[in-house]
Amino acid sequence: MSDLAKTPEKKSADPAAAPGPDATAAPAAPAVDPRLLIREEGFKGYLTEFTRKVRGGELGSLPVFLGLVVIAVVFQTQNSNFLSASSLANIAVYTSGLGIMAVGIVFVLILGEIDLSVGSVAGVGAAIWAVLQVSNGWNGWLAIAVALLAGLALGLLHGFFFAKIGVPAFVVTLAGFLGWSGLQIWLMGKEGSINTPTGSVVENLTGYYFEDKFAAYGLAVAAILIYGLSQFLDSRRRRAAALPARPTSEIVLRTAVVAVLCLVVAYVLNEPQGARGLPLALVLFLAVLLIADFVARRTMFGRQVFAVGGNAEAARRAGISVDRIRITVFGLSGLLAAFGGLFVASLSGGATKSVGAGNTLMLVIAAAVIGGTSLFGGRGKVWSALLGMIVIQSIQQGLNMLGMASEIQFMITGAVLLAAVVIDSVSRRTQKSAGRA
Repeated sequence: MSDLAKTPEKKSADPAAAPGPDATAAPAAPAVDPRLLIREEGFKGYLTEFTRKVRGGELGSLPVFLGLVVIAVVFQTQNSNFLSASSLANIAVYTSGLGIMAVGIVFVLILGEIDLSVGSVAGVGAAIWAVLQVSNGWNGWLAIAVALLAGLALGLLHGFFFAKIGVPAFVVTLAGFLGWSGLQIWLMGKEGSINTPTGSVVENLTGYYFEDKFAAYGLAVAAILIYGLSQFLDSRRRRAAALPARPTSEIVLRTAVVAVLCLVVAYVLNEPQGARGLPLALVLFLAVLLIADFVARRTMFGRQVFAVGGNAEAARRAGISVDRIRITVFGLSGLLAAFGGLFVASLSGGATKSVGAGNTLMLVIAAAVIGGTSLFGGRGKVWSALLGMIVIQSIQQGLNMLGMASEIQFMITGAVLLAAVVIDSVSRRTQKSAGRA
């Protein structure tokens, strides 16, 4: 037998390394999420976290809010009526139709795709409603339902060619942009325009205002309660799952800020001089935003949309039906485009061959991008549609009040869009370098 085999195994001289039979192993200390420590540090911790996010390219909606502040200050100093009740009401009404269309674009952009047909689909939806109700005497609600279903069908058709046939979304929707424009002109016939009936549902979309002051304040209070309750329930749900959650003090502070903003807007809309009350268009737009935000953040479908937009192949391997998600998203975009087209028709006094034409498509896409939705897919929020449209309409409203020509408005809007895309690109590059992309 070798010497190595005869050598007895050496025992450790360290008593701690060889515990007795009664000794028990010390439990490992639980890992503490650094975000919990940051929140425990109070304001200093949040300032540190904010600085880290900015340096890492996680800007969120900060550029948009800063831009809105600059816009408000500049135009208010040039015209004291910019922040008046009538001016803000006009911004809210003109934001609604294009904003609803932009919500659909947000979902498409999250997929990392583009939809160039929204303007034409909006025009077809308005034309179908006008022909059915005005020219053929259909019930208004039924005509609206058929118009919305037509928009849904056109969107699903785009999604089918993209997902099942493999035609790039850019080409499919470009073909839709051209083809549905021709269909819109054909539907409108020789006259080319159909006026909105007085007192009709479509006319009231942008022409009806809740004059009772309780309406504006009631909506503001409802928004405050919904926001505060959602924050509280989300925090409780995360605590139950042992995840980092916002402390109650932060929830109260956030709700207080939202309360101030909502109540100030309600007060301005109810201002005795020049105010007409709460626009129905704003209420409907906010309803669409709330529903779409719930779908995007709280449903399996919404999470799958983000997954497909982030990495389609990984989503497919995870068991997600990528084709179904893509077809459904384009169908949603078509549905919201048709709905927004009814608002545009309401503003213009009826359905015409030009509804959805012109710069409609560019403004809708610009709103989604300016609001913070990434053109590269996988990142964005439904509320981007609201923020982006407020920026665009505020610029147009301010320039109109200053008597600026339309070409100046186009140039400034284009510059803002370019700035938003540059910020998005730089943000993504910074996140990659910081290892967070």
